[in-house]
Amino acid sequence: MKRTAVALLLALAATTANAADIATLAHDYVETRIPLWSAMPVLVAAVQASNSAHANLDEAAILALDAAWRAEIGQALQPTIKPILTNDAASALRAIVQQAGGTIAEIIVMDNRGLNVAAAEATSDFWQGDEAKFTATYPLGAGALHQGEVDFDESSQLFTIQISFTLADASGTPIGAMMVAINAETLD
Repeated sequence: MKRTAVALLLALAATTANAADIATLAHDYVETRIPLWSAMPVLVAAVQASNSAHANLDEAAILALDAAWRAEIGQALQPTIKPILTNDAASALRAIVQQAGGTIAEIIVMDNRGLNVAAAEATSDFWQGDEAKFTATYPLGAGALHQGEVDFDESSQLFTIQISFTLADASGTPIGAMMVAINAETLD
């Protein structure tokens, strides 16, 4: 662990809120906002469009898209990444992050295959379908919520806790998932 990570961990441990308190605060923060975020027409429409566009992809095609995404990170040309970061849903996610004033470190919306639909910032990969943020939400149906542990995120250099939930359409049918990484250092 890097020296800064150790220092942050010690600082976090020294706060009045312990890990259980942080987990509860993060859960409550996200849970109270799920109805608002889930009802955003721009997010629902983007997920539904992605579901249609990706309906016929097989595993090889998904893995190829994921490999293309990973190869584009840090490159000037990003034909796979750019559409996910510049669509209207991504703009809505960036507005959510900005309104959160530092409480939200990362936010991603995924389709029913676990592929990124929109993200506030570039993620390390395109396919989330093999990760708990997706496997512990969308496949379990509407109302599913998954909460990870407080962990040090190398990309943001913050202690975060990921909370994911199933996104459903107006009829309650699951259409995708959303992951919100809460900056644990802002919760006390």
